[in-house]
Amino acid sequence: MTRRFALMIDPATADAVRDDFADTFTRVDAAAPALSVGELSTQRGDGVFESIGVVDRHAQEVVPHLERLAHSAKLCDLPVPNQEQWRQAIEQAAADCGEGEYVIKLILSRGVEHGPTPTAWVTVAPASDFSAVREAGVRVVTLDRGYDLDIAERAPWLLLGAKTLSYAVNMAALREAHRRGADDAIFLSRDGYVLEAPTASLILRSGDRFVTPAPNGGILHGTTQLSVFDHLTAQGFEVAYEQVPASALTTADAAWLVSSVRLAAPITAIDDVSLPVDAAFTAELNQYLLSPRD
Repeated sequence: MTRRFALMIDPATADAVRDDFADTFTRVDAAAPALSVGELSTQRGDGVFESIGVVDRHAQEVVPHLERLAHSAKLCDLPVPNQEQWRQAIEQAAADCGEGEYVIKLILSRGVEHGPTPTAWVTVAPASDFSAVREAGVRVVTLDRGYDLDIAERAPWLLLGAKTLSYAVNMAALREAHRRGADDAIFLSRDGYVLEAPTASLILRSGDRFVTPAPNGGILHGTTQLSVFDHLTAQGFEVAYEQVPASALTTADAAWLVSSVRLAAPITAIDDVSLPVDAAFTAELNQYLLSPRD
């Protein structure tokens, strides 16, 4: 049975200590009105979020997602979310999912302008069917992000290291990729280094060595990428975080975009240059990513 719903959360202070936060959640119909017209998440995109994959009622990598939510909140000068409260909300939401793959979104907004508290909620919906793209892969184009690699250090007010609700640029990048006949995009810094995809992290393979762009320059530290690196390390592969020049993209032995819901999508071409695809290795990666992970 398809289930779509939301849990509105009455945010607790970060230092609140209690065993049960269930009375701070209110379940609502995801299609019913729930937010004020003065809500700053919709007016300005002023808030942060996380997307968590759910497989057969098991929410994946909850702790890394909550840690990144807290990191984003700090960067945006939002109250730090109470980790235990949100963990219990995720647990309750996952238990009410159906079998198969779902997505839980955590949203923390500054709330109504001049309001006393932030607004917080969790949404639950069936995930799109990504089985075909996990096998067939994606064609990508590179797009100039418009800033140098060190911009996050020089201009922290741009919030490049936070996962904010302001996703207009990311969605515009995907539309541009589609206009160019591709499925997705990879952002490049103005000075020629690889960043990330609009909604995914990038992993490149060269022999038995796997590399992802170092999480600086406004790159989000991907939770799925971290999990993949743990898995690869356990198998004896070498993994590394590096400054990756754009020229390295088309010389890789293989490449993937990885994210919490789509999982591992092999890249078949970058700017119309074909890339090798290891179908068996990709299938093994996705089998791991579909297994229960904490």
